[in-house]
Amino acid sequence: MDYTRSCGGAAIGARLRRLSESIDGDTMRAYAALGVQFEQRWFGVLNQLALNGPATVGELASTLRITHVSVSQTRNSLEKAGIVVSEADPSDARRRRLMLTDAGLALIERLQPLWRTCEKVALELTAEAGDLMAALDRLDDALTRRTMFERLMSGTTLLDDLDPTPQGRTG
Repeated sequence: MDYTRSCGGAAIGARLRRLSESIDGDTMRAYAALGVQFEQRWFGVLNQLALNGPATVGELASTLRITHVSVSQTRNSLEKAGIVVSEADPSDARRRRLMLTDAGLALIERLQPLWRTCEKVALELTAEAGDLMAALDRLDDALTRRTMFERLMSGTTLLDDLDPTPQGRTG
């Protein structure tokens, strides 16, 4: 039995995590087969730096629509690998701008064929799944209009249905 399928919408987060782990795992196997040490979480930051040049953690977080903490953790990992460096932002010394090192530029150049192939395969998969990206766009837009938390907390009896006392405790 497939638990996440059997739960339907109640397990949407688990289902998306499972699919993400599967896709990321297979992509990591491709990097390894090419002899490249690469963490999948690096892709968004590296791709943005390659496309748009130096950027702050906040700018990257905003563009990628992920948390500042997530980008900071990725930055630390990329710096340890020698792929990016950070230096004071000329317009605001409190901020740090990330930029690719020569090793980072060389890595991106080396990975371009794999990334183009990943794009092709992803397009094939989404078409086979019935225009999955359009459905994900609609899901993303729906959550932007009203978050999961807002949906859980409004117009339901959730708070009334929850027992406010710990189990087994009376009075």
